[in-house]
Amino acid sequence: MSVDGVGTEQVGGGADEPGWDVDPDDESGVAVVAAVGRQIRAWREAAGMRACEFGAAIGYGEDLVRKVEGGRRIPRPEFLDRSDEVLGAGGKIAAMKRDVAQVRYPKKVRDLASVEARAVELAAYVAHGLHGLLQTPGHARALFEARQPPYSQDEVERMVAGRMARQAIFDRTPSPALSFVQEESALRRPIGGTLEWRRQLERLLEIGKLRNVILQVMPTHREAHPGMDGDIDVLKFKDGSAVGRSHGAFNGRRVTDAKQLRILELRYGVIRAEALTTRETLTLIEQVLGET
Repeated sequence: MSVDGVGTEQVGGGADEPGWDVDPDDESGVAVVAAVGRQIRAWREAAGMRACEFGAAIGYGEDLVRKVEGGRRIPRPEFLDRSDEVLGAGGKIAAMKRDVAQVRYPKKVRDLASVEARAVELAAYVAHGLHGLLQTPGHARALFEARQPPYSQDEVERMVAGRMARQAIFDRTPSPALSFVQEESALRRPIGGTLEWRRQLERLLEIGKLRNVILQVMPTHREAHPGMDGDIDVLKFKDGSAVGRSHGAFNGRRVTDAKQLRILELRYGVIRAEALTTRETLTLIEQVLGET
C-alpha cells in the first residue's frame, strides 16, 4: 500500500512526504484532518519551534508541515510518530493515527471497506475484469491509469492503496466465507503487461487455495447465464441482515429487502452452478499461467 515516490518535493533541505490532499467534499475527512493539524500546530508552538525548524527536525519540508497543520494534507503514520517524538507529546500525537487512518482513503472506498469488514459471508460475480478483492497492486494501478479522463498519479496511488487495504478481509479472524465467480476472459487479458499478468494469476491461485474462499471461473464457451447483464454482490452479516447489489437489477441500487435479496441469490446460485468447480478453476488458472 505504499505510495513512496509519488508527489514528493524538496523544500528547505527536507523531503516532503508522499501523501494525499484532503478531498474538500469529504466532510468527515476534512474535520478529522483539520483537528489533527490544529493539534500538531499547538504542540509545535508550545515547543517554541518555527515550521521550518520543526520540518527539519522530523525530516520533512516546511511546505508539507504547513499543509498538514492547515488541514490540507493527510499525514502519514510516520509523520505523526516523528512529530510526537520531536515535540515530546508523550504519545498524544501518535494516538491520532487511528483517527487519520479512518479517513485516509476516499469516502466511497471507506464505506465499501466498512461493509466488507462486517460481512460474515460475501458472494460476488463480476461480468468484466477481476473483483477488487482479488487484484494485485499492479493490476489495480494499470486499471486506474487507463481511465479517461485520466486521474492524477496522486489519485491513482490513493485508490490503489484503498483497494489493497480492503484485502485485509482475507486476514480476518474468524474468517468470513468468501465466494467469487469470474469470467474466463478476465484471466486472459494481460492487464499491466506480462509480468504483472503472471503476478495476478499467481495471486488468484494463492487466494483460490484459502480454506474460506470458493473461487470459480465461468468458461467463455458457456451460453447465456443470469449474470450477463451485470455484476452481483451479496453480503451477509452476523445479525442476520444482508445487503445486495447488481448492475442488472433494481436500477443498480443497494437492496436489503428479503424478496429482492432472494432474487440476487437465485441468480448467483445459477451462475455458480454453471461455472467451473474450484478444482477445475485452479487447473485452468495454472494452465493460463503456463501459457504466459
